[in-house]
Amino acid sequence: MFSDIGALELVALVVLAVLVFGPDKLPKVIQDVSRFIRKVREFSDSAKQDIRSELGPEFKDFEFEDLNPKTFLRKQMESNEDLKELKELRGSFDLKKEMNEVADAVHGRETPPTAPAAVNGSPDLLKKQDKPDTGERPPYDSDAT
Repeated sequence: MFSDIGALELVALVVLAVLVFGPDKLPKVIQDVSRFIRKVREFSDSAKQDIRSELGPEFKDFEFEDLNPKTFLRKQMESNEDLKELKELRGSFDLKKEMNEVADAVHGRETPPTAPAAVNGSPDLLKKQDKPDTGERPPYDSDAT
């Protein structure tokens, strides 16, 4: 609950509470606040139990945290089998390699079967492209003009 409050902020709150309520009333205020928090928690727990009992046995695994849209979507996506297959397909498909093969086929070049297009799933950006010979003209690309 108070995980984002630092030590200095906590000391400042204690000093402020002592100044506002005084040292003789502070224990009574702390007891009242803790009793109020306890009653609110008990009320919310009983409300959750009432809602679960009214929903019936079909919703016995219902969690109120699932009402948060992010949690709901994450849970639905993890359980969906089609998405697992799509992730496997996406992991096996290397777009850079496929584009190079298509470009080589269009230009009539042979692709070396042993040359890896990607190392660890990422393209080799340091590899230099083959330059055409000095007398050879680059291929004509009608889409580039």
